Amino acid sequence: MIPRTKEQAEIAALRSAPFILFAVLFLLFGLLEPKFISPATFTNIVTQASYIGIMAVGMTFVLLVAGIDLSVGSVMYLSATVGGGWLLADGFPIPVAVAGALLVGLAVGTVNAFLITKVGVIAFLTTLAMLVVVRGLALTITKSEAITFPDEITRLGSTRILGLIPAPIVIFLSVVVVGHIVLTRTAFGRQVYAVGNDKEAASKAGINVGRLIASVYIVCGVLASLGGIVNVVQLGSVHPSFGEGIEFDVIAACVLGGVSLFGGRGSVFPGAVIGALFVPMINAGLQAIDVEIYLRAPAFAVVIFIAVLMDSLRNRQLAKLSRRYIRVENPSLEQATAS
Repeated sequence: MIPRTKEQAEIAALRSAPFILFAVLFLLFGLLEPKFISPATFTNIVTQASYIGIMAVGMTFVLLVAGIDLSVGSVMYLSATVGGGWLLADGFPIPVAVAGALLVGLAVGTVNAFLITKVGVIAFLTTLAMLVVVRGLALTITKSEAITFPDEITRLGSTRILGLIPAPIVIFLSVVVVGHIVLTRTAFGRQVYAVGNDKEAASKAGINVGRLIASVYIVCGVLASLGGIVNVVQLGSVHPSFGEGIEFDVIAACVLGGVSLFGGRGSVFPGAVIGALFVPMINAGLQAIDVEIYLRAPAFAVVIFIAVLMDSLRNRQLAKLSRRYIRVENPSLEQATAS
């Protein structure tokens, strides 16, 4: 029988795997290009990761219940279109435009939730269809033309809180703190993990599984809109391909951060945060060491594949260690199993 302390050490090491992988890659890029390791580089990485990180928090809630949302990139685009192409263009103040953009995410998330929980369409097909429908609606509104936002919007993106921290990072960290508290300190968070681990058992325990699943899709939709807003204040414009394919970066960020695609395992912090930093860090690192631009996408794909493979192996090992740890804690159970 393996001692309890060794079991705990192995479990802790496996759960820390995303952070260790991030640190190793960061140091590796630093060894290949010493200028890569600097406060300015790290600040730029976190700033670029802010909108992906915000969306990854929402996606974490969905993945924890073994769901998926492929519509987040299109929600970004439609939110920016409604907030900038309609409300700001018609003279409405910025707070109203932001509220309008967030309502788009709320509406799309609600539609996703209804189709998945009430109609019974599987999440993959529902959100894939919404990806196409929502982007088509946005393209219809904009007539496939770019939207340029006023300078006051871009000034928000360059604003530094207390003269130190860029506003996008502050918004990102605020979302992370709230998401972490909800998942780790509330009954709703415990129910999310319970449903992700076993929907049938959660239902028997009195959890309204349908309502909870609907809630996480709504959360994901709203945070997709917020991520779009943060990206807009950084770019200052929206083009027809805005948000296109970003859902894969968001899902990759979650997986890189140790969120299981099979539900029930993962976290907002450090999980989704580390994962969100992975995406711009890898891109920045590949650029810093002068990797040919046409090789960057394959290199990034290899890293993602390795991360998914590691996630699968890690989850299997964690499951084995958890079962063995239960037997260590409950000798009577081990004796009953042996008999």
